[in-house]
Amino acid sequence: MNVITQGPSGCSDAAFVANLRAGDDRAFETLVRTHTAALLRTARRFLRSEEDARDAVQDAFVSAFRSIAGFEENSQLSTWLHRILINCSLMKLRRLRRHPEESIEAYLPRFQDDGHQSEPSVHWGESVETMLQRSEMRDIVRSSIDRLPDTYRDVLFLRDIEELTPEETASALGITRNAVKVRLHRARQALRGLLDPHMRTAAA
Repeated sequence: MNVITQGPSGCSDAAFVANLRAGDDRAFETLVRTHTAALLRTARRFLRSEEDARDAVQDAFVSAFRSIAGFEENSQLSTWLHRILINCSLMKLRRLRRHPEESIEAYLPRFQDDGHQSEPSVHWGESVETMLQRSEMRDIVRSSIDRLPDTYRDVLFLRDIEELTPEETASALGITRNAVKVRLHRARQALRGLLDPHMRTAAA
């Protein structure tokens, strides 16, 4: 991981962090001003509501202010804040989830005795991230992702949308790298099951 040598305020990174730890109001203002836009873009990828996204960013800064003493100076401030923001966004997603979780099994592919899939899936020529960027598919993809159980949806968000590494995803969720791999595979299969009817309609 690269180490930044100059803080947002123009002073050395070590000096800037020291100012943050000392409770320097101007340093905190600089931190917020410098990183809000990037954190808000990330929060919007997790949360539909602009208000919820802004709340997550505010929660992230509050958490950062409280834990700045534990910041490791061999890391980038932006990376550290990004991880805090992801945790805040995930927690907010869980609080906002009102309907009972559906079982993921109903969306997984079914196979015949010979090992072939009972109903072949439609080929997707684009990634989930690309589909989320298409206005005509965005709401369908987001609502389908929202139907996944938390444990699978979170892994899908972090790996396929936020593009965290398996190690970063495991750290953010407090699970093993192997668990990330298994959950991501099942989440992708389930999401494909949810989206296939829409993809078939679009291909017709």
